[in-house]
Amino acid sequence: MADEQQLAVLRQGPDAWNTWRQKHPGDVIDFRNAELSYANLCGANLCGADFREADVREAKLCTANLRDADLCKADLWGADFREADLREAKFYQANLSRAKLSGADLSGASLSGVRLFMVDLRAAKLERAHLSGATFEGADLRGAILRGAFLNGADLRGDQGITDGADLRGADLRGAELQGADLREADFREADLRGVDFRGARLDEVNLGGADLSGSSLELAVLVGTKFADANLTGCRVYGMSAWDLHLEGSIQANLIITKPNQPEITVDNLEVAQFIYLLLNNERIRHVIDTITSKVVLILGRFTPERKAVLDELRDALRQRDYLPVLFDFDKPASKDLTGTVQTLANMARFIIADLTDPSCIPHELAILVPSTVVPVQPILLEGQHEYAMFVDLKRRHHWVLEPHCYTSPERLIVDLTERVIAPAEDKARELQER
Repeated sequence: MADEQQLAVLRQGPDAWNTWRQKHPGDVIDFRNAELSYANLCGANLCGADFREADVREAKLCTANLRDADLCKADLWGADFREADLREAKFYQANLSRAKLSGADLSGASLSGVRLFMVDLRAAKLERAHLSGATFEGADLRGAILRGAFLNGADLRGDQGITDGADLRGADLRGAELQGADLREADFREADLRGVDFRGARLDEVNLGGADLSGSSLELAVLVGTKFADANLTGCRVYGMSAWDLHLEGSIQANLIITKPNQPEITVDNLEVAQFIYLLLNNERIRHVIDTITSKVVLILGRFTPERKAVLDELRDALRQRDYLPVLFDFDKPASKDLTGTVQTLANMARFIIADLTDPSCIPHELAILVPSTVVPVQPILLEGQHEYAMFVDLKRRHHWVLEPHCYTSPERLIVDLTERVIAPAEDKARELQER
């Protein structure tokens, strides 16, 4: 139960309380089950206080110091915590409905499973806060800072037209965890979502317009009618994602990774293409259906060592500008037993293949298996001064769809000559093969 002496001092107002607190710095502050509704405690030093099961409805706690306070099971309905220090505070089973927490610092606070109905968290600091399983029905988190926050299994939906989904416009969620979260109809416009873990999350009808999702994981996520207008999706992991009726106007979708972690990375440039390519790799019947479709896919084989990656990135960007769909296969990643089969599937649906022979430590083996069984033009490229590997001449002699290597003097020159010296010979050979 509450300490009646402490409670009597607190009810005299924050000035009296702070004076008493300075004189008793080591006392344990006990307000358990206390009746403090509508109390004016603005600016009070309540650091470490125990408010378990207390009634603090509509109380004013603006700028109060509640760091490490225990507010478990407290009734905080409509309480005013604006600009309060609530770092490391505990809110297990507390009622925070309609509470005012704008500008409050809740870094590291424990709010797992708490209902945050219509809570005002504008510009609040929630770095590394524990919000797993919390519900944010109608919550306002515009401009909030949630870097590294734990929101696994959180519910940010509205209530069937009665309240809107959570509003996180302009919020900073870099590195936050939202695995399995239900984000349907939430608003993340202009939010910073770099490196966010959305694995298995529901993003139906979520508005991500202008948001930065670069480097985030959308693996196994469900996206139906999701709005990505002007969003940045560069480098997102999208393995196993389900995507339907997306709005992608003006979005950046480069280097989407469609393979599982710890597998050789295969990247594409469009969310819908990502799902399509994944299905092609894993569904033989679908591959048969699209055999007659003219492909714009260009498979680029190489190794993503630091020296070569910059060249391959420039090559990929140049192919995009020429209306191709480049798919990169990185031989510098750990190989699996299905590696050769994966390369063959990609090769069979490609218009042509560009093989970088400049650093051929892995490519000779793959080309030796791939070329005889896959009648697709192979256009090698080679940095001037380097030499073809020993068996390449024999491979070229036996299979006419292996073209003469294009030797280039610099990455810049490679791009300048790309259309004439790389694309044109490959397209000529592709047309020749079609006519046979």
